[in-house]
Amino acid sequence: METLTSLCASRALVSHTARPMPISAAGSSVSAKGYACSIKSRAFPPRKQRASVVKAAVAVEQQTEKPKCDICMLGVEISVLYRCGVVGFCCFSTSRISAQFDVIAFKESPLALAQAHETREKLMAAHSELAEEGAIEIVIIKTTGDKILSQPLADIGGKGLFTKEIDEALINGDIDIAVHSMKDVPTYLPEQTILPCNMEREDVRDAFISLNASSLADLPAGSIIGTASLRRKSQILHRYPSLKVVENFRGNVQTRLRKLNEGVVHATLLALAGLRRLNMTENVTATLSIDDMLPAVAQGAIGIACRSNDDKMAEYLASLNHEETRLAVTCERAFLLTLDGSCRTPIAGYASRDENGDCLFKGLVASPDGTRVLETSRKGPYAIDDMILMGKDAGKELLSRAGPGFFNS
Repeated sequence: METLTSLCASRALVSHTARPMPISAAGSSVSAKGYACSIKSRAFPPRKQRASVVKAAVAVEQQTEKPKCDICMLGVEISVLYRCGVVGFCCFSTSRISAQFDVIAFKESPLALAQAHETREKLMAAHSELAEEGAIEIVIIKTTGDKILSQPLADIGGKGLFTKEIDEALINGDIDIAVHSMKDVPTYLPEQTILPCNMEREDVRDAFISLNASSLADLPAGSIIGTASLRRKSQILHRYPSLKVVENFRGNVQTRLRKLNEGVVHATLLALAGLRRLNMTENVTATLSIDDMLPAVAQGAIGIACRSNDDKMAEYLASLNHEETRLAVTCERAFLLTLDGSCRTPIAGYASRDENGDCLFKGLVASPDGTRVLETSRKGPYAIDDMILMGKDAGKELLSRAGPGFFNS
């Protein structure tokens, strides 16, 4: 087995006990948190041939630059995987897993790490064979969407760029399950893959963050808001046309907060779900209501994919599925699919269960400049077939009302 350094010059082998560690820009009043890591380099012992094993495997894109500090932050997409077969330096019997848990990380956003840890903890709680130390390893596959931050997503290929490399690794058998932020998953799934699991949804609302204003309404005319979302931009400009919006305000949570601290913008909006998963809600100035800012389709939901012929992985994932979340996400994605939504189209959609147990769906399309916003809603049984029909019907209505050329205005 090759040594760790020969596998990847910039890999850091991180102990599995990670703790939050604040990092901040001088003079700023919003904070960013990473994960403190004990970094070490170690060679793997020779591979031994054993049969009938369940083990997590690792796939990390090679980097050329060596780590510069002991704070390891992860990219936007993580793959947590269970590999059937002989893996690396670990030896197993058919009845017991015995291995060391390692996390391989490089300097980037810790949000994916938080989501991966949540997945790992729930799998360990649900399956005793996965609770032993070393049974699960968390792996990074840095995607094209993470690498190209200088251009809007729409100009470089859309949201599929956040999943392309991960889909390929899954299909090729390099990984066995993949953890995604569902709002980044295209409405189509690649052949040979399924997405049978949505974990319980986090808060779907958007957070307003500013150093000198208490709300969007409190911002003076001409104030600049940074966002990479056309959905947010169009809804902001529709209600507050005197504000200015910087479109290509991309990067991870920490990068956006740093830009805010540096005065690049006067305010920004971020998904509250991500801030909660990062334990960074102290930065939130105000939480926007659903009526003020309808969320993105599948916002706050984590989805886990596996290969369509991998019954064992599907069985593991079924134990983590939150059916209410899965049905809501399915309804919203049916709406998005009907609209043929992309990163060039401001679309919002949210399905929830009301006090009577029924599904209440709200959908929205807007012109990019916010001059026109079309909204609709549906109510019906909280059941898969009914909810798919509601999403599709809402999408067809808005397409008809919008007419040709609507999204080009």
